[in-house]
Amino acid sequence: MAAGLGFLLLMTGATAVHAHPLPAPEGKVMLTVEGDISRTNGDGVARFDRAMLKELPQSTIVTHTPWTEGTSRFEGPLLGAIYDAVGAHGDLLHVVALNDFAADVPLAEAKQYDVILAMRRDGEPMPVREYGPLFVLYPFDDHPELQTEEVRFRSVWQVARIIAE
Repeated sequence: MAAGLGFLLLMTGATAVHAHPLPAPEGKVMLTVEGDISRTNGDGVARFDRAMLKELPQSTIVTHTPWTEGTSRFEGPLLGAIYDAVGAHGDLLHVVALNDFAADVPLAEAKQYDVILAMRRDGEPMPVREYGPLFVLYPFDDHPELQTEEVRFRSVWQVARIIAE
């Protein structure tokens, strides 16, 4: 609880917070963020467990995807919030899956469209066999201009790492 409160205070603080490290994850690490970042919790990287990811600003996207049937409700932290939480610099998020598939998500696009790192689909955590545990998700139904091969390519599932560039 105390670590969670400390993490929340870190995320809402002003510029002085940049010098403070992130709290250490207490649960299983779901995401590692590295690259050009100024806030870490060990060895120059930022590791997040489920609880830490849930404390970041969240969003919900209800949409069809090219990979799932029907409309689904996806929930998770905003990619832009992850970028901000680690004090990242640059304008690109290089997203890497468990199988080393990777794609680049422009930060401006992630913030413009409130792209999320989905952790839940229809109220349930997503297992690896169903695109989880983390899935870069765009609001496809709300923005027809996102329904392109280029954007679909950026919708990495089974996300393990993000490299800020």
